Amino acid sequence: MSLATVPSSPQPAREREAIRVMVVDDAVVVRGLLARWIEAEAGLQLVASLRSGREVIDQIEQTAPDVVILDIDMPGIDGITALPRLLAKKPDLVVIMASTLTRRNAEISLRALALGAADYIPKPETTREITTSADFRRELVEKIRTLGVRLRRRAATSSIAPPLSHMDAAGLRHVASPGISPAQEFKLRPFPALPPRVLLVGSSTGGPQALNVVISNIRGVIDQAPVLIVQHMPRTFTTILAEHLARASGRPALEAVDGEPVCAGRIYLAPGGCHMRVVRRNGAASIALEDGPPVNFCKPAVDELFSSAAEVWGARNFAIVLTGMGSDGARGASDIVAAGGAIVAQDEPTSVVWGMPGVVAQAGLCSAVLPIDEIAPRTARLFLGARP
Repeated sequence: MSLATVPSSPQPAREREAIRVMVVDDAVVVRGLLARWIEAEAGLQLVASLRSGREVIDQIEQTAPDVVILDIDMPGIDGITALPRLLAKKPDLVVIMASTLTRRNAEISLRALALGAADYIPKPETTREITTSADFRRELVEKIRTLGVRLRRRAATSSIAPPLSHMDAAGLRHVASPGISPAQEFKLRPFPALPPRVLLVGSSTGGPQALNVVISNIRGVIDQAPVLIVQHMPRTFTTILAEHLARASGRPALEAVDGEPVCAGRIYLAPGGCHMRVVRRNGAASIALEDGPPVNFCKPAVDELFSSAAEVWGARNFAIVLTGMGSDGARGASDIVAAGGAIVAQDEPTSVVWGMPGVVAQAGLCSAVLPIDEIAPRTARLFLGARP
């Protein structure tokens, strides 16, 4: 059985404004549970609950969802096969892939992101765990809300003019980002005079795609500096992401190991489920993995890496905050700036979600706020000694 509800009578204004959600999962218990969670949330409207890729392809135009939660493993047409066909019918559709934590599903989820999925969510491995996991429910609802609101906002601001900037009397540049009011314009700090020697990157929703763009275009930086990355991902997924980054960069990229030295020419990725910090041991920088509580609901957390790097490398840090939900990285970015380092954030138009980069930009912590394809060239020039 499947459920698809599209009222034939005019909808009340409150329903028209709600984020329209479709759930697609072949497991009836999981499908029913996710449907009940969505129906219980103000501002979300369940428009269909379906069991197969064929059903969603057939009903996508009739039900007109904003967001689809799409299972990977389904009989007949599976999620990865259905995804491009859905986006062909509704290019602005937000698709969140759902899968259990297996290596195969991690590979498929990352491939889905390259094909146009907005995000993924790892499902607990058993129905009982799904039923009792408050974290899974919170994360699912947060992703639906954030990505659904982002879709509506982009549609409403698509005709806004490009950003304007001006210099104030103190020499700080003010930039107004598209889609925000003039009252939310932010200041840009001068780049430090010292050339950077360490590259730090924090990312979340939309991060794998953004990381690929940046890492594939900074090979010269990697050769002369260590690169440390925190991407909000669970275990197994970070293993696969490290392999992707190694292929994209042509340089060694692995999940970090506790106690290993931090050396130029390598990419260190925080493993899922562990915080990655940097410490000095016998005068040399090394990796410290910690099994502490989540920070900003995240584990690994960007704040943990950034703050520890500020203590170890001071003004030699160059940190990039890429697309992502929430505010993780803001406290650590503040520590880096206080130690004399530099912060660059991805801009709003090219971010899947302008949460993490938006917070650091609006806090006045950034020396530049750039489209994703301009971040690598600017980074390379600064590491190679060009004047800011």
